[in-house]
Amino acid sequence: MRRNDIRNIVIIAHVDHGKTTLVDCLLRQSGEFRDSELKGERILDSNDLERERGITILSKNIAIPYRGVKINLIDTPGHADFGGEVERVVKMADGCLLLVDAAEGPMPQTRFVLEKALQAGVRPIIVVNKVDRPDGRPTEALDEALELLADLGGEEQLDSVKYVYTSAKEGYATTDPATPTTDMRPLLDLFVDELPGPEVDLDSPLQMMVTTLDWSEYVGRIAVGRISAGTIEANSTIELHQKDGAKKLKIAGLFTFNNLGRVAAESASAGDIVAVEGLTDVEIGDTISLVGADNALPRLKVDEPTLEMVFSVNTSPMVGREGKYVTTRQLKGRLEKELERNVALRVEMVEGVEAYAVKGRGVLHLAILIETMRREGFELSVGKPRVINKIIDGKSHEPFETLTVEVPTDTMGPVMELVGLRRGQLEEMSQRGEYTLLKFLIPSRGLIGLRTRLLNATRGTAIINHRFESYRTLEGDVPKRSNGVLISMVSGKTMPFAMFGLQDRSELLVPAGTEVYEGMIVGENVRDNDLAVNPCREKKLTNMRASGSDENVILKPPRDMSLEAALEYIEEDELVEVTPESIRLRKILLKESDRRRVGRNAS
Repeated sequence: MRRNDIRNIVIIAHVDHGKTTLVDCLLRQSGEFRDSELKGERILDSNDLERERGITILSKNIAIPYRGVKINLIDTPGHADFGGEVERVVKMADGCLLLVDAAEGPMPQTRFVLEKALQAGVRPIIVVNKVDRPDGRPTEALDEALELLADLGGEEQLDSVKYVYTSAKEGYATTDPATPTTDMRPLLDLFVDELPGPEVDLDSPLQMMVTTLDWSEYVGRIAVGRISAGTIEANSTIELHQKDGAKKLKIAGLFTFNNLGRVAAESASAGDIVAVEGLTDVEIGDTISLVGADNALPRLKVDEPTLEMVFSVNTSPMVGREGKYVTTRQLKGRLEKELERNVALRVEMVEGVEAYAVKGRGVLHLAILIETMRREGFELSVGKPRVINKIIDGKSHEPFETLTVEVPTDTMGPVMELVGLRRGQLEEMSQRGEYTLLKFLIPSRGLIGLRTRLLNATRGTAIINHRFESYRTLEGDVPKRSNGVLISMVSGKTMPFAMFGLQDRSELLVPAGTEVYEGMIVGENVRDNDLAVNPCREKKLTNMRASGSDENVILKPPRDMSLEAALEYIEEDELVEVTPESIRLRKILLKESDRRRVGRNAS
């Protein structure tokens, strides 16, 4: 049977198409909150990193009552690197809200998340957002979304799929983009009238898969999931089916979702999304069932990682000055804790050294983990990102990705050249007003470091998106960084006099007055070779000075390297040193004599 008093809906879309803004609008118009409770924008983006970057990183649940029906909304990330979040929460839903931008239409991530939703058997409705954009083309965007639905095997749903046009910013939904309404009621009506309630089996024994983990300092892990069958009661004893067998545990607390938070419940039945406290060592993919029922669900599977980085403890001369956690044991414990809730992550010990190969979906996926760790007080060193190859039918295959670049037409040439150098193949080109949309197929390793170069070549006007496409036969070499670096040969503080002399032959990466050490990278050489320099040299003062001999030292501002830019910039013999206060680039071998010896042996 189906429950008609509840709707479980997952919101899926490409990054920056307005998912979280739409949820804000629904919350404000629900009438369930005072104005003081809904301050600011992107209310669900509660994480500091989410607010700073303007992207959703973690999936979140809220519930809104409408016409006597409880609507559980699950907000998901829009970036391809966080696809693991989408893959696990989509199993909690029966319907999905596919959101597309009225100007951009479906983008690479839209295809990825819609494919996962259709595989999970959810029924879609299409919402064309941002219809108030001056460059909007809502009807064409709707047609493109319907074409995408047909491409992904949803032909049987084309006749019945419903759609609506919205402006989350202005706060209205309408069936005609030319005639705005006053509220979001048309969208909420679609939720209740067109999307199905959960299919449930109330008479069977309890069955629930854990799809999300939350954490509390007071009760530890909190398991979140949707009940597939039966009823769960607070303070009852259940059986937790894990990878290595089942064990009996007692539920300490049971909660259902209501508005922005959770409320305690005595019991919940099939179709409800609940949070369960008191299950020690619970993991994502475990099944909660009645004692002795033996009805465990198949474990959750997500796509394999495509990129890895080596994490190790900080070994620079400045170790321990800025962070609290600097040992291998602390690093290992933190990575193991991350594995509990990040299902798309893999961690393996590197043989022979005290380091860990951390595998994820992309540079941003791992950069968010590194940024979170440094804010918690960790110091660590990170190596160059490497793609993960697979052996298929005895041949080495590498991951390929679909890359879309939207640029002003007059800067299209440098984009074609840069992507072509990295073995990218142009598949499609289309015009959108003054912009051209280019679609490429490119090896994943060709993407490492490409974003920064494309933004520099297009003066920051390029909009770049990519997603995993498939594994294909290994291509030839991809060009490495064309410039060498300036490496400090001394320890001390950088001096303006020395930096002024260096800036003619390089682009500086650190400002004057920065503390450096031997082996630290301080600039990018204009040539392709590495150069050892002394950035701490001071001007020698004498008693007698010639008139006009002093130069006015004017330094160019150094290049500002974000964490992702630093990870993409380094080569195989370099590391990014990450501390709570600094991001430094360094050579693995700090002494110049050691680097020369290794170079001679290699040649």
